[in-house]
Amino acid sequence: MKVLVPVKRVLDYNVKPRVKADGTGIDLANVKMSMNPFDEIAVEEAIRLKEKGVVTEIVAVSIGEQKAQETLRTALAMGADRAILIVTEDRVEPLGVAKLLKAIADEEQPGLIILGKQAIDDDNNQTGQMLAALTGWGQGTFASAVEVTGDTVKVTREIDGGSETVDLKLPAIVTTDLRLNEPRYASLPNIMKAKAKPLAQKTAADYGVDIAPRITTLKVEEPAKRSAGVKVADVDELIGKLKALGVVA
Repeated sequence: MKVLVPVKRVLDYNVKPRVKADGTGIDLANVKMSMNPFDEIAVEEAIRLKEKGVVTEIVAVSIGEQKAQETLRTALAMGADRAILIVTEDRVEPLGVAKLLKAIADEEQPGLIILGKQAIDDDNNQTGQMLAALTGWGQGTFASAVEVTGDTVKVTREIDGGSETVDLKLPAIVTTDLRLNEPRYASLPNIMKAKAKPLAQKTAADYGVDIAPRITTLKVEEPAKRSAGVKVADVDELIGKLKALGVVA
């Protein structure tokens, strides 16, 4: 079975985002970029399925500028077999990403698509669900456990009240949550080997997909700074202040 794993190049989670002076977006100049952490989990899960003999080929996919090759090489170093980069200098919205992934799925015919539940740069949590709608495949979102048996995949998913388990007929789409696994570090030999693995470059036009933006960003600004706290002498003063704020009656 072939597995498709979309990965995204994002601002590293250890870096504090800075808003551009003109308020048009986040300043990404000269900052560390890395693979979206949830996508790392997706790559790791695909590799573990391959190690179990369930998966025969892992194809990593990314959509973005040329520098996204670095992210794909990381996936290849972790254990993916080959990669596809859809080159675009423009920001692609979740619907555009889902349409491109649908086109790639039609071409590659994977038995399973595993991707992060969301990207940490926009936190949309939409691509997996949109892709499931476009393909008509079953979906197991927020996965904390994945088990493939025959032509079905059992997904334990995180929900507000705890967890639930769903059985999906393959092909299917799974989005990963934090508790699914802990991604491995790529070894130096594997990093060197990744340089020789196939990495195809294509464009949205090659798939006949329109990725024109449908959302306009009016302004990006930093969250308001929290005001300093106030010390109170006793409970009565606390209650009085809460009443003044309308928090308690």
